[in-house]
Amino acid sequence: MKTSVATVCLSGGLVEKIHACATAGFDGVEIMDADLVTAFESPEEIRALCDRLGLTIDMYQPFRDFEGVDEETFADNMRRASAKFDVMERLGTDLMLLCTNAGTATIDDDDLVVRQLTQLADLAAERGIRIAFEALAWGRFIDDYRHAWRLVERADRPNLGVCLDSFHILSRGHDPAGIEGIPGEKIFFLQLADAPALDMDVLQWSRHHRLFPGEGDFDLTGFLGHVLRAGYAGPLSLEVFNDTFRQTEVVRTAAHARRSLTWLADRTAASHDWSDARIVEAPQAHGVDFVEIAGADLHDLDQLLGQLGFAFRGTHETKPVRLWTAGRARVILNEQVRLTEPRLSAFGLTVDDAAAASDRAAALGAPPIYRRTYRGEVELRAVASPDGTEVYWNDQDPERSWVREFVGGDDDSAFRGEIDHINVAYPWQDFDEAVLFMSSVVGLDAEPPADVPGPRGLVRSQVMRSRDRVVRLPLNLAPPTAPVPHRHLAVRVDDAIAVAERAHDRGLAFLTIPGNYYDDLAARFALDPDLLATLQRLHLLYDRDETGEFIHFYTPTFGGLFLEIVERRGEYDGYGAPSAPVRLSAQRQMVA
Repeated sequence: MKTSVATVCLSGGLVEKIHACATAGFDGVEIMDADLVTAFESPEEIRALCDRLGLTIDMYQPFRDFEGVDEETFADNMRRASAKFDVMERLGTDLMLLCTNAGTATIDDDDLVVRQLTQLADLAAERGIRIAFEALAWGRFIDDYRHAWRLVERADRPNLGVCLDSFHILSRGHDPAGIEGIPGEKIFFLQLADAPALDMDVLQWSRHHRLFPGEGDFDLTGFLGHVLRAGYAGPLSLEVFNDTFRQTEVVRTAAHARRSLTWLADRTAASHDWSDARIVEAPQAHGVDFVEIAGADLHDLDQLLGQLGFAFRGTHETKPVRLWTAGRARVILNEQVRLTEPRLSAFGLTVDDAAAASDRAAALGAPPIYRRTYRGEVELRAVASPDGTEVYWNDQDPERSWVREFVGGDDDSAFRGEIDHINVAYPWQDFDEAVLFMSSVVGLDAEPPADVPGPRGLVRSQVMRSRDRVVRLPLNLAPPTAPVPHRHLAVRVDDAIAVAERAHDRGLAFLTIPGNYYDDLAARFALDPDLLATLQRLHLLYDRDETGEFIHFYTPTFGGLFLEIVERRGEYDGYGAPSAPVRLSAQRQMVA
């Protein structure tokens, strides 16, 4: 599988973009005309740089507003094309992207368009150049790839073919099955982009809201399958116009882009005879092995965990790391990492084959994590997620493997629990990348996103979860001008009220919930008065739907995190979303 990417996808100058593409492992690049025009380096210097870095220049793009024009305009367009052919020869590329005319076309006449395409192809042939004709979704007279192919077929020139762009085809709702009727050798180039399902002007949708594969709502696996069955053998290339990607750090975005292509190729290869694109199958997580909180001084969290009823299992034999457990809920406090405030820094997942999970992560470009271990200690395989949160895999019984490295404690927890969910928050510029990482590398499935009202605007919540719903990872995205939401760890118990009562007796300070919330509960649900009074006294929150009930409470925040205790009754599967605005407001009140 050969991969490519349009330089328009990335931030920075052309030289920066090219270096980032090489670092990310792309095989080639599409040089965007605007990137070259604004570069101080000559086409020959750009060509030499790509040669030195092992990158091919797969296409020069775009050439716009050519066909469907009067003779005078056409003559000038041929002059423009000839000048661009000069630039292409200096760059060392032989393929030009020709977009259907969206600006200057005045004549809706296929016969005229065929004649004009034929003359352009003949001029290009004299220079050894090929033309890839692409139907823009907003083309004035040609906006359907099937129409563009009919014109190319009629022109009948060996150096004239089509470029297929997933956005232009899928955004208009065109049936991609027709791609299989185009001979593979006449599909000169393939551009891929995902996008969210939006009801808006298609040009604005394209210019600002494209996403990398796996981050939107397009069926790119099905789309690519049609292209492969047609016989296309060229590179898979990304052309993603997105305001966020053109502002974020270029090396990281290029790695993000490359990961998306690997993910798409693997997904497509799974249902097609395309063995060279397969990677190790995504791991299926069977549970959360542990959650780690890192910081310079975590003694307040020691106290909090003790008040909640966790058991202190001891200190690591060789590291300033402590372990607290309550049944299968294992929380590691790591004071090796000198952070200014506590942070949820890592989590581990139980899988059948940790080596296979690590191999898949490597194939997807996730950087491995190495932690110092001494003889006899368990070495867990791990990678860093885009924001640095570490993800570990363990295929052994933790109690018989790494837990035994902690000494000086016991297992006398006040309750038996397990990790219900890990809530991880991201700034706006990292959110889509995080979703792709958790789906492609970690192997979690994305649920439909939801919006939660907060004091600073809507917080977008995207739940990632394992297929058996044992591992739950809600990802939160705050409004662009709001602070990044706190991360938190939720522990599921059999009796949240009993845990709260004991924690209250031990002096735990609960997150204070306003009395108005309980007045609203009384109005929404016909709760037993004694239960309502208990909820209010202990600052517990409550939700109910047709499947069951949800009782939960929160600790105060410590730095950038807090803990939650939850009880699920019946088949309740949510997260108490109606209570989330109250929690957000209460947390804001505590720091005001």
